[in-house]
Amino acid sequence: MIGIPLGLITANAVEWVFHKRVLHGLGRRRGSFWAFHWHEHHRHVRKNGFIDADYRHPPLTWNAQTKEVAALVAGAAVVTPMLPVAPFYVGTLYYCAWNYYRVHKRAHLDPDWAREHLPWHYDHHMGKNPDANWCVTRPWFDIVMGTREPMANRQLE
Repeated sequence: MIGIPLGLITANAVEWVFHKRVLHGLGRRRGSFWAFHWHEHHRHVRKNGFIDADYRHPPLTWNAQTKEVAALVAGAAVVTPMLPVAPFYVGTLYYCAWNYYRVHKRAHLDPDWAREHLPWHYDHHMGKNPDANWCVTRPWFDIVMGTREPMANRQLE
C-alpha cells in the first residue's frame, strides 16, 4: 500500500520535471517533437483566454492533444514491467496519467473551472511568468521546488 503515496509523489515530480525540462526546455526549439507544447498549446491558450480548441475533438489527429496522449501512454508502457512487483505503485501511476489528461483537458475547455480548481496551472499560462507553476494536477512540487508563483491578488493554495 505504500505504493499509492509513492506513486502520487512520483507522478507529481515527473509532471514538474517533464513540463520544465522537456516541454519548455526541448519544446522551445522549433522542429523538436516537443515543440507542440510551446508553439501550439501555449500560443492557443494565450490567444484564446486559456481555451485550447484541440481538446474539443477526440485525439485522432496529430496535434498537441494527441502528442500529450502519446507521451502519457508511453510513460505508462515504461512502468508496466514493474506491475507484478509494485502493483499499487504502478496502478497509482496509471491513475495519475489518466487524471492528468482528464483535468488538463477540462481546464482548457472550461477556464472558470481551471481558475477555481487548478489556479497554479491557470497562472502558468495566463500569468506573467510561463517559466513557473510547472505542475498541472497538484502544486506540490512547485511548492517544494520554489517555483509556485501565484498571480497578483491570489493566495498560495
